Amino acid sequence: MRIIKKQLKPCIMMAPTPVAMVSCGDYEHANIITVAWAGVACSQPPKLYISVRPERYSYELIKASGEFVVNLTPQHLTAAADFCGFRSGRQVDKFAEMKLTKVHGKAVSCPLIGECPVNIECKVSNIVPLGCHDMFIANVVAVHVDSSIMTEQGRVDLEAAKLISAQHGEYYGTGKHLGRLGFAVQKKFIRKNGKGTDVDMQHATLTKRKPPKTKKPNTDGQQTVAQSDKQDKK
Repeated sequence: MRIIKKQLKPCIMMAPTPVAMVSCGDYEHANIITVAWAGVACSQPPKLYISVRPERYSYELIKASGEFVVNLTPQHLTAAADFCGFRSGRQVDKFAEMKLTKVHGKAVSCPLIGECPVNIECKVSNIVPLGCHDMFIANVVAVHVDSSIMTEQGRVDLEAAKLISAQHGEYYGTGKHLGRLGFAVQKKFIRKNGKGTDVDMQHATLTKRKPPKTKKPNTDGQQTVAQSDKQDKK
């Protein structure tokens, strides 16, 4: 197969990117700015970043307080996220206009957005001027997750959150689950599905985590083997 590529001028071609509704300011005078230039900066200690133009109203608030909250956007808030990305908080109270609920944070003074399923409280550690945007690198100081997207095993089910992403001026819903991290290097997967371009992801199996084993309660009043062994050793 012949592969043909066309070279473009240097541009931002990263896709998809998250759609983050960033709340900032104090609780009484809070603002929301929607950003797509956001992501993970470091795992340990947990750090993330957002990039904001210095002329934005939210830039002043974040720089002055050194705090913000990244609120991940579900599909039903797409219109609210779009509005908050194109209207300035200098002229409008976006929480009131979008009928969003303020929720007190634990470590920062700016509020969380109650309708967002995941809220990440952040404190700025560095500001890096890059050009048209400045990057705020921040420590993650608290994370809040709706109970509705928690599994019985205590895991966060982000598929249930129905988050959105941005791709060059368009919004998209989260797609179907394709696999867990590291599935393609498992020997059992390779034996069954092959490697690289040989893998048919439409029919591939063994891509999901095994559900954790749960112990059955001992309801018949009989001792378990482990309990009997412990008594025998006494």
